[in-house]
Formats: sequence, C-alpha cells, structure tokens
Amino acid sequence: MKKFILALAAVLCLGLTACGQTQGNASTSGSAAEPIGKYTAVIDIADYGTITLELDGDSAPLTVANFVKLAKDGFYDGLTFHRIMDGFMMQGGDPKGNGTGGSEETIPGEFSANGYDNPISHTRGTISMARASDPNSASSQFFIMQGNYPEYDGHYASFGRALDEETLSAIDSIALQAVDARYVPLKRRTIRYIRVNTHDYEYPYQTISN
Repeated sequence: MKKFILALAAVLCLGLTACGQTQGNASTSGSAAEPIGKYTAVIDIADYGTITLELDGDSAPLTVANFVKLAKDGFYDGLTFHRIMDGFMMQGGDPKGNGTGGSEETIPGEFSANGYDNPISHTRGTISMARASDPNSASSQFFIMQGNYPEYDGHYASFGRALDEETLSAIDSIALQAVDARYVPLKRRTIRYIRVNTHDYEYPYQTISN
C-alpha cells in the first residue's frame, strides 16, 4: 500500500508540474510515425561519468527524433537534474531549472492512453518524457527511472533503456543526493552534454510540430 501511495503521488507530481508549458501545436493523437531504428545516447554528467542509453525509435519515433534534435543542437548542454527522488527517478532537461520550462516545441505523447502503441515499460533504467496534464505537452524534460513503476506505462512516453551496469550505478549514485522537501537537489547535477550516435541517419524532424 505504501508503494502504491508513493507511486500515485509521483504520478501527480510529474503530471501536474513536470513540464508547465503548453506552447506549440502537437500532432493529432494516434497518428503514428514511421519507425526510425535504435540508437545510442550518452549523457555526460559532471562528477558522475556517463549514462548510456539505447533510444528506441521503433517504439517511440517522434519522441526519439525530438530528443535527438535537441541533443544535436546542444540544448541540454549545461542543464541540470532539477528533481531527484531516491528509489523512483531523476528528472532533467528544463532550461529554467524549476520544472516549468521546455524547448520551443511540443510533441505528441506516444503512449497508449493517447492512442499510441508503446511497449517500453517504466522499469529501472528507462528514460521517458515528462509532461503537463495535456498528453501532447512533452517538450524537452525527461526522467530516468531508478525504480520499477509500471503504473506509468500507458501514461508517459518512454523511449529508451539503460545499456550497462555503469549507467545503473551512476543513476543510483545521483539518487543519493540530498534534496529538499520538494525533491530539489541541494547541489544540482549538471549535464555536460548529450551525444547520440545516429549512424548518419537523418531523423525526420518535419514530423515534429513547430
């Protein structure tokens, strides 16, 4: 029961405050894009090493394309993880650093409650998009799971998984950081950069709403 209450509270926290902006015009829900393959992303975190993820562009092509575009543009360089919940997840990608910011675009939420088939479960090491209450409000903020929360499946757009034990260890180490009552870390962990190996594939950015 305690775990269920924590999970429910976390859902409300992410759903209402994770990504406060609703700018942009997302595509019509359920209009699935073509699969674009699986690629490797490396998130370099100052003082903690790297987090290596496999991005699943077959299960969530719009989400992966958006993430890759932002990474290639250097959008994430120098941003921080602004919310850390030990045993649950770490959240970053907000240029404002307070959970209310994002990029200039929003994308469709690729999850079943929004009409998309997405088989990636929110298990340990999964990366997923944060959003506001609008299912099509995801922008730049993402979260990486430390725990297993299948309650999120079908409600948030998961789009990749940890590739190695080093990544899981880095997530565990960051999760141990001291936080305040709102889960804001007392010392922010900075994303030095995010690099994605696309194998020279040209991502279909035109499928992302402008």
